[in-house]
Order: sequence, then C-alpha cells, then structure tokens
Amino acid sequence: MNKTGPVIIIEDDKDDQYILTKIFKELDYQNQVIFFEDSLQALEYLTDSEIEPFLVLSDINMPKLNGLELREKIVNNEDLRLKSIPYLFFTTCAEQKDVIDAYSRSIQGFFVKGDNYGKLKKTIEKIVAYWQECESPNYIKNAQQ
Repeated sequence: MNKTGPVIIIEDDKDDQYILTKIFKELDYQNQVIFFEDSLQALEYLTDSEIEPFLVLSDINMPKLNGLELREKIVNNEDLRLKSIPYLFFTTCAEQKDVIDAYSRSIQGFFVKGDNYGKLKKTIEKIVAYWQECESPNYIKNAQQ
C-alpha cells in the first residue's frame, strides 16, 4: 500500500462526493482524492494506471458494475491483488447479506455513511489513521528506515 498515493472514491451520488471532498479538505490530508462515478471507470484506472492508490472507498450500489462485483474483479486480478490496496465499502445502508458478501470477498472494512457530518468526518479520520499505521507487504522496508 502506497501511503502517499491517492484515495480512490467510487461514488455516483454528487452530494456524497461534495461532502467527502469537504471532509478530506478539512482533515488536510496530502493524498489526492479521485472520484469515479462508476465502477468500470475505476477498474480501468486501477488496472491501466501505474499509480498505486492508498485506499479505495467504494459504494455498493453502483451503475454498470456494483461494488461487490468490482471487488471480485480486483481480487481476481493478480497485479491488483499484489498491490495490497485497502478496499473498504462506504454505503448508505447495510443489509446483512451485503455485509456477509463483502467480507467473503476479503473486504477490509464496511461502513455506513449515515447522515451525521461530524460522525462521518470522525470515521474518515479513523480509517485514514488506521491505514497510515498499518504495514503492507510491499512497503514494510520503507517503515524500517
């Protein structure tokens, strides 16, 4: 995981994009935030780009390819799997079936956006702090310097 890489957010709701943009600005992270409105565009970016993202935050209910299907494609892609990019779901509501399906696809987190700005901001802050501290196979050598 590239801790200085961009945060990829796959979200088709413009209001949620606006709120997440505002939160990332307020938290003053140095990571670029890149939005994709559909999963196919995100998959193309992840497979064709040399850039290694820091995190992927994905909605589940997406047009063309839902978040669970996208996660499946990432897990089945050797190059993407080896990049060890944390993949988390950020969705409006949590159905038990979706949570079970997500974790069966080795998801690293499942979060409900909710409608409380302050709580959402604290959740983003905790997520980023956790992954900033977490070691990954590809970058462990950098942590020891």
